[in-house]
Amino acid sequence: MDDEVKSESSTDSDRPAMKNLIDRARELAPTITVAAPRIEARRELTPEVMSALHDAGLFHMLLPRSLGGHELPPLTYVQAIEELAKADASTAWCVAQTSVASTICASLDHDAAREIFTSDPHALMAVGPPNASGKAVAAPGGYRISGTWQFASGSRHATWMAAHCPVFEPDGAPRLAANGMPAERTLIFPKSSAMMIDVWHVMGLKGTGSDSYSTTDLFVPEQRSMTAFGRNPAERRERGPLYKFTVFQLFGASFASISLGIARTTLDAFIEIAKSKTPAGAKYLLRDNAVIQSQIGLAQSQLVSARVFLHHALNEIWQGAQGGDITIEQRMQLRMASSHASHQAKQVVDTAYHAAGGTAIFEGNPFERRFRDIHTVSQQVQSHFSVFEAIGQHYVGLPLHPRLI
Repeated sequence: MDDEVKSESSTDSDRPAMKNLIDRARELAPTITVAAPRIEARRELTPEVMSALHDAGLFHMLLPRSLGGHELPPLTYVQAIEELAKADASTAWCVAQTSVASTICASLDHDAAREIFTSDPHALMAVGPPNASGKAVAAPGGYRISGTWQFASGSRHATWMAAHCPVFEPDGAPRLAANGMPAERTLIFPKSSAMMIDVWHVMGLKGTGSDSYSTTDLFVPEQRSMTAFGRNPAERRERGPLYKFTVFQLFGASFASISLGIARTTLDAFIEIAKSKTPAGAKYLLRDNAVIQSQIGLAQSQLVSARVFLHHALNEIWQGAQGGDITIEQRMQLRMASSHASHQAKQVVDTAYHAAGGTAIFEGNPFERRFRDIHTVSQQVQSHFSVFEAIGQHYVGLPLHPRLI
């Protein structure tokens, strides 16, 4: 197509810049760590953290180069996300959610993509999952959308919102896609056109500000829409290997890396306590307890192996994307690795939290907030056991569940 944009694959010359983005995330850790209590209290990122993230270019890690982004390989991207999560999970979650949302612009009209992401250097897009209340009614030049959507992480800092909707004809009849299934579109509109609903009063990831939003009969022009989630290859205008990944694959790897970052910091904090804490009624340090020693050894093994599996799966699927095709087996490996990492990380945090004893329950220590955060991460769909069910179905020869895999 005439407006197709050709994105380059990563080369050796890109590697210093890629590493630099991981370093930038790591260097921001002290600033984010200091701000974390205020982030949680405000239920949104602080202005200084937002400014630092923008200055470091961390919101543009997955944005196409044609729009001024970094277009990073997923493995580099998740390592930067993990570094942010070590400091504060809510910050990492906001960066991850808005970064993955930006990848749908690869299937968007390029003039519309430029309008959204280059007219304002601080432009961000937030999006919630599909909701049964949403619908788009075809209208001349576009669609009129109504509905309410939830879990729009990062929406308090967003400038644009996206909504996934089934499409209806003007007479109310559902529009069908070529495969006979209901047609669905993702539609993008200014945040100022939506009604934001403050619902984010939760136990963990409080700083993500994952509010709900609604529209009533809002007109969205055709050029700011695409097949839902940008999953129609015929619409894709960006041809780099990154944009062969689905948003579900990128979200899964993102959330897994956030879990690994939370677990890494929690376990490291417990190890430091074990070196100096004498339990009540005991005459020895925690580190001298054989049970504690074995728990630390097992937790280290769980965390390192889960991380290695995730990075291996990302490397394998990236090679497939660069070579032209991502195989079913590569998709399966990534889904296994992502879900497995989230579950292993939760177990590591639970082990450290319990072993720390009464120390862990007080606010302001390295455990209490991270315990709540990891248990909030584990509640989202990418960690549900239904994912493992879909994996098992594949291996016993049953039909593939395309959305989960």
